[in-house]
Amino acid sequence: MKNFPNISHIDPSSLGGLNHLGKFLKDVQLLSGAIPSNKDGSHDPWDHLEAVMGLTTLSYNTQALKGLHWMIANQNEDGSWYNLYQNDEPLELNKQSNYSSYIAVAVWHFYLLNNDINFLKNFWESVKKGILFSLSLQHKNGAIAWNIDEYAKIDEDYLLTGCSSIAKSLECAIAISQVLEHQRYESEWKAAHSKLIRALENPSNIFDLKKDRSRFSMDWYYPILGGINSKQRIASLTKIIKNSFWIKGLGIKCVSDEPWVTVAETCECSIAYKKIGKDKIALELLQNAISIVDSKGIPYMGWQFNENIYWPDETPSWTSAACILAADANNKLTSGADLFLKEQFKSL
Repeated sequence: MKNFPNISHIDPSSLGGLNHLGKFLKDVQLLSGAIPSNKDGSHDPWDHLEAVMGLTTLSYNTQALKGLHWMIANQNEDGSWYNLYQNDEPLELNKQSNYSSYIAVAVWHFYLLNNDINFLKNFWESVKKGILFSLSLQHKNGAIAWNIDEYAKIDEDYLLTGCSSIAKSLECAIAISQVLEHQRYESEWKAAHSKLIRALENPSNIFDLKKDRSRFSMDWYYPILGGINSKQRIASLTKIIKNSFWIKGLGIKCVSDEPWVTVAETCECSIAYKKIGKDKIALELLQNAISIVDSKGIPYMGWQFNENIYWPDETPSWTSAACILAADANNKLTSGADLFLKEQFKSL
C-alpha cells in the first residue's frame, strides 16, 4: 500500500480510536447547531446530517441534538430544506429531494443508539414532512425527481445516487412509523419504497436521462447502500466498481476518469461491501480511507495519486463522519452499526 506522508492516528476498531474525529466535529459545529462542511464555512443539509451521525456514534449527544434541532429550525413549510446554507442563511434556494428525506436516517440512527421514544415523537413531524416532500416528486415508475428550483419548477431528472439515498431514508422513516404506530404512513411509505427499490433494481431508461453520471463511483455502490436485493444487479455493480473505480492499495476513485481517490467514497463503498458479505474488501477499503489524513489524523477529502498529493487541501466534516460510520459498520462498535447493513423496518 502507498506510504502516505502522514501517519494515521485513527483506530477503527474502537470508539476511543475515533474520538478525536468526534472532537473535530464538535469543534467545527457553530452555536446554531450548523456543522459547516466546506472551506468557506457553508454546508448542505445532507453533509450536515452525516456529521450529526458521526457525533451520535461517538456519544456526542448534546452536539448531535443541536444539529438535529438546526434541521427543525431551518425546515421549509413544504418539508424541504434549501440546497446550501451559511449557518442559518440560505445561499442557494433550490431544494433537493434527497436532502429532505435524509433526516429520517439521522433520527433513526440516534434512536438506535439511545432508545428514547420521546425523542422519536419530538422529531416525527419533521421527518414526516421531509419524506412527504420527497414523495410528492415520485414518478409512477418509482423514481423521484431530484430537484425543485428557486422558482418552484421541478427538474424532472431522476438521479440514481439521489434515489438510492431516498430509498434508505424511506426505509428508516418506515421503521420510525412502526415504533410510533403510525400505520397509515407505514402502509403508504412501504408501497412507495417498494416502487423505488424496483426502479433501482431495473434502472434502464429511468435514471440520469438528461446527464450521464456513470463516471461517478456513487452511481455504482449507492444502490447497494439504498437497499436493493437483486443478486444479479449487485454483481453487475460490483464488477464495474472493481474495473473502473477501485485502485488497489489506495481506495475508490470519485470519478472513473480522474486519478483521485476520495475518503468519503472509499468509506461508503466499504460499507457497501460489508453489506454484501465481502468483509475482507470492506476492511481493506476502510484501512485505505483512514490512511489519507493530516498530521492530526483528520481525513482529507482525497489523494491525487499521479501527483502524490492530498487534494484538495481540505478536511470536510462529513468526510470524518463517513470514516466513523464505516468503522462502526465494519467493527460493530455501537447498536447503530447495522444502520446501512440491514433493512431497518419489520416486513410483517
